[in-house]
Amino acid sequence: MVLEGSSEALCPPPSLELRPSCNKNQPSPPLGSGSQSHDALCPEDKEPIKYGELIVLGHNGSLASGDKGRRRSRLALYKRPKANGVKPDVIHNVSTPLVSKALSNKSQHSISYTLSRSHSVIVEYTHDPNTDMFQIGRSTESMIDFVVTDTAGSGTGGQGQGGANGEGGQSAQSTISRYACRIMCERSAPYTARIYAAGFDSSKNIFLGERAAKWRTSDGLMDGLTTNGVLVMHPAGEFVSEPAPGVWREISVCGNVFALRETRSAQQRGKLVENESNMLQDGSLIDLCGATLLWRTPSGLRHTPTLKQLESLRQELNAARPQCPVGFNTLAFPSLAQRATIDKKQPWVYMNCGHVHGYHNWGFRKEKAGSSAVALTGGGGTAPATTGDRECPMCRGVGPYVPLWLGCEGGLYLDAGPPTHAFCPCGHVCSEKTVQGWSQIPLPHGTHAFHAACPFCGTWLTGEQGHIKLIFQGPVD
Repeated sequence: MVLEGSSEALCPPPSLELRPSCNKNQPSPPLGSGSQSHDALCPEDKEPIKYGELIVLGHNGSLASGDKGRRRSRLALYKRPKANGVKPDVIHNVSTPLVSKALSNKSQHSISYTLSRSHSVIVEYTHDPNTDMFQIGRSTESMIDFVVTDTAGSGTGGQGQGGANGEGGQSAQSTISRYACRIMCERSAPYTARIYAAGFDSSKNIFLGERAAKWRTSDGLMDGLTTNGVLVMHPAGEFVSEPAPGVWREISVCGNVFALRETRSAQQRGKLVENESNMLQDGSLIDLCGATLLWRTPSGLRHTPTLKQLESLRQELNAARPQCPVGFNTLAFPSLAQRATIDKKQPWVYMNCGHVHGYHNWGFRKEKAGSSAVALTGGGGTAPATTGDRECPMCRGVGPYVPLWLGCEGGLYLDAGPPTHAFCPCGHVCSEKTVQGWSQIPLPHGTHAFHAACPFCGTWLTGEQGHIKLIFQGPVD
């Protein structure tokens, strides 16, 4: 295809055959097709091939409004019946006023780089039979496979309804791009998945305007960054065996890896990191400036508890008949489905020491009328909760006093160990290895801040370790 238009004042040739990819040693991103149903992605005549799963942090098993279609807290990516990938083919230099005419062919995928008011570069993409593409973004248009909206975590660690339920909410003004990123998966073993910034819109185009960070590479190709950027952190070791945080990097439109910009939307790109790649691995984190996603591989998920196993762990905890050491009443974790209501038998914990009690409305260190307690409601039930510090009657330790909630999203666990620890100060309960792993990981917040947070609700972790070992008292009899 030859684009019409004047090529005057253009130094490079009007068209140039591209190398196999924008990124060294890697194929370039294909197109996603969000209109395909889950059944269409999984042939019924044989075992479907799963590339991996994406899990949005801050949602304890489902969105607050429930998982519906492509808007959900977790999405599995399967091999498609037919490849929908695309790869770069030809690069054209055109006059900027003629870009809209050049992009009028809606059957042709392309990326447009506006360098100035008179000069643009358009990279055409062609079908790639060896890759599947999945697109992620805030848009609900059909080309988006996974619709993601902002996760409202608590930066102050306050115990509100979102913190208790681990389901968060949505911000009034989203910072997530409508076409945030795309993941390309190789259709043959080992089914490598790679991430790229930006996604194709309904016209099958990616448009980087004059103010977007973009540049011509040393080999004559083009690359760029999105407005708020797509950040990725690969774990430093094996996510399930030796969890340790890596370094946050930024991924470009062509999948190259860069050091972070000074601020999230700065026009000056960071330094190219040549020895790192955009290949996702088990435990890779993807931050879209408003929501953070966790990538789990099929092999990594085999180490995590299923919903059935989590229910068994809950029943084992309750079968031990833990008691309140003061009221001697038996405590019980509510069912996994009952995540919106505090039950009267629900265990509560003193966060500074880990002693588990039943709820009692006394022990305030600083009583203030009208401000010492608030009501947590949901699903038709109510229960009092405190916003002030309490004094533990067992050890006299003073600190937050919150209800305990079992972590219901198994994909966030690092193992299937017993739920013996809780995150501080939100009270989400999971295995020791899981709390230790997540308490080490700094998650992006705002334009350049990072904080460790509970993966089940997004609350910033507090205390020396960010978690506490729970101390249960068994039945007296």
